Amino acid sequence: MDWYLAVLKNYAGFGGRARRKEYWMFALVNIAIYVVLAIVGNLLDTALLTGLYGLAVLVPSLAVGVRRLHDTGRSGWWLLIGLIPLIGGIVLIVFAATEGQPEVNAYGPSPKAIPAAA
Repeated sequence: MDWYLAVLKNYAGFGGRARRKEYWMFALVNIAIYVVLAIVGNLLDTALLTGLYGLAVLVPSLAVGVRRLHDTGRSGWWLLIGLIPLIGGIVLIVFAATEGQPEVNAYGPSPKAIPAAA
């Protein structure tokens, strides 16, 4: 949960780099919350909960995605490849699962060298 909150605290931080753990923990908690809200919304016969939650985490999701791409040495513009049906999503998953560059790159120092967001 700390990784999720760390991403939310860095709400619109598109600069820098994000570790794989930060990105995937945010994604895991995000999906779990979305599923719970979808179930509650289904019981209440409304999609308002999931819609509001989706809007609330849109910018942090984009920001952590951009920072994750920065960690692999890619520009944040690579997120746009996700607009290509099927292939784009697969490419982004591969990029997000790729280990980050251990050395300093154009987007900053390696986040592994910086203490974790514990």
